[in-house]
Amino acid sequence: MLSNLHAAQSWIDFPANRRDREAIRATPAFAWESRWRQVDRSAEAAIDGITISRWEDPRGTSSHEATTPKDRYFIGIALKTTRAKLTRDRQIIFDGTMPAGTLYVSAPSQSLGAQFQSPCAFLHFHIATDHFPAQSPASEGLNDLVLLRDPLAAELAKALIDRGHAADHQFMCCLGQTLAMHLARLEPPRARVNALPKWRLRRVEQYIADHFDRCISLSELANVAGLSKMHFAAQFRAATGYRPREYLLNHRIERAKTLLATTGRPLAEIALAVGFSTQAHFSTVFKRISGESPARWRLASKGDRGEALPRSRPAVERDWITSAAA
Repeated sequence: MLSNLHAAQSWIDFPANRRDREAIRATPAFAWESRWRQVDRSAEAAIDGITISRWEDPRGTSSHEATTPKDRYFIGIALKTTRAKLTRDRQIIFDGTMPAGTLYVSAPSQSLGAQFQSPCAFLHFHIATDHFPAQSPASEGLNDLVLLRDPLAAELAKALIDRGHAADHQFMCCLGQTLAMHLARLEPPRARVNALPKWRLRRVEQYIADHFDRCISLSELANVAGLSKMHFAAQFRAATGYRPREYLLNHRIERAKTLLATTGRPLAEIALAVGFSTQAHFSTVFKRISGESPARWRLASKGDRGEALPRSRPAVERDWITSAAA
């Protein structure tokens, strides 16, 4: 079950209006996939064994399957938060929430099935095996590897989207090589942590939804889940991609967005209503998560819906949205 927080439109610097989206679709920086992981060869731009493509599906549910070519690695970077289940040969590789910035890898000649339970958007890197040293420490771990919210992957995806139509082939090749080097130098993953069972996760999510407006400790949430603090924190992150504290803050910000978009309440009042002790702390966290201040976000939200702003609030120039995976 995907909570309201997970379903939020969490993009990596993805334009918010139709005109900007149409402009991105026109960019030659990467090919748009006709089907999941399938690029029209006439539109494919492969430079030095590196192809970058984009996949976007607005449907609530979708299922796909593909096999990685024998001479390439497949790397996906989530551009928005989605709920996904990855499988190979009936074995579940991942089942949970993929925050924006999540990176996953499939090795050459390996099949991968994907089921998405919410709208999704990804950048896909198809990189020749030559870019991955055979004797690298991570060579055996580059299959079915899932890194939740990998900071470097998120920044590389953001850099490509930021560059837009100005992204030439040399720039794309550089990004692909950087990503390959990053993966080749990763240490082999440690023992896998099981995700928090769904019934425990639902209890914790509901508890946060009911009490987000006050201080909630890690011990408190662990007790709700019926686990020790250490085991709860690790399993919660494996299930959601968030540390418990990050999840609580994101939940508060999503609730604040609802109040900003639907009411004219002052920012200080909204800050207190969603669990922040001061407006300053609220504004700092809001900008870190959303990429812009509460006031600017409120103006943008009202503007997108064509609504007039309340006379008591001054007009504020809208900034470019630069939210990235935290």
